[in-house]
Formats: sequence, structure tokens, C-alpha cells
Amino acid sequence: MGCGNGTQTRYLAGHFGRALGIDSAAAAIARARAEDADGVAEFRQLDAVDGAAVGALHAELGDSNVYVRGVLHQCAAGDRVRIVANVVPLLGARGRLFVVEPAASAKELLRALAQGPAGPPAKLHAVFSHGLTPGEIPDVEVPGLLRSHGLRIVASGQLPLTTTEYGPDGSRIELPSHWVVAGPETEAD
Repeated sequence: MGCGNGTQTRYLAGHFGRALGIDSAAAAIARARAEDADGVAEFRQLDAVDGAAVGALHAELGDSNVYVRGVLHQCAAGDRVRIVANVVPLLGARGRLFVVEPAASAKELLRALAQGPAGPPAKLHAVFSHGLTPGEIPDVEVPGLLRSHGLRIVASGQLPLTTTEYGPDGSRIELPSHWVVAGPETEAD
């Protein structure tokens, strides 16, 4: 969910029988398809805030595992609630949700990069120009949001979120992040 250029969807397609990347942006889906020369994954324009569209996806796919990386922090609080509410039926009785979001502490790292002598790196500049504010979601919000929608936290932790952007010293930018795996409160056997 929120597949962007499809890099991670293509990776997942190499490990699972079917991988479908969705994104609300038509340009992202076009790029994901263009970059999937071997056709290993599927890509579809779909807005996760649209409950009817996500419900139709469940009718098509059945219970599904859902991977959401760096999407919720980009959304308005009300949209976060709707996205999680829409994901729950997509999981059904057996699916798992894996969410990775930048930690709140990522905000300071990004601010330092943006205020450096060279200004923000190109991709970070684009993020800011669209009004996105990475690191604006409190660390406890995602697990709380999942629990409030009847999901059980199965596992969680912290890892660096490796970006495709480089700092002034040439090293790849890694953001502190939190990850959560959740599933239905009562699972089918």
C-alpha cells in the first residue's frame, strides 16, 4: 500500500506467489509499471482512503497480507484512521499488516539535512515542496491506531529506514523508524 515506484513490491514478488502494489498517484503506478520490465508484480491505482475500493480488493483477493511503508506519516490524521479502518477487512481473518514509519526523532535528522549549507538533498526537497512533514506522527500513534481498530500487535521494533537519498558526505540517509506487525484479534486456525 503506497507502492510508489514499486521497488519493494517487485522485491516481495520474488518471495510470494502474488504481489500487488497500490498507490493513489497515477504517476507512481505508471512509473512502477515502467520499472517492472519483467512483469513480476502487479500495480494498480487505488486510494486506500476509499473503503469501497479496498473492500472490492478484498472481494477479489481474499484475506491478504498488507505492507505499508512510510505512508501514514504523510497522511492527515483523519485519513490515517480511514486507511487503517479499510485495511482491517482486507486482512480478513488470516492476514497480517506490516507497518514501517519514520520515528518522531527522524524529524530532527531531516531538519538538520534541510538546513545544511547545500540545503536539502533533491528528493528531500521534493518531499518538503509537497508539504509533507516526515516525523510528524508520534511514535505511539501507529500501535494505538491499530489496536483501536481491533488489531493485535504481534511484534514490533526499531530499525533504520534506509532511503534512496544521500547526505552531503555521500553516505545513504537512514532514518530511525518503528515497525509493527499486527493481525486480527481473533485469527482463523
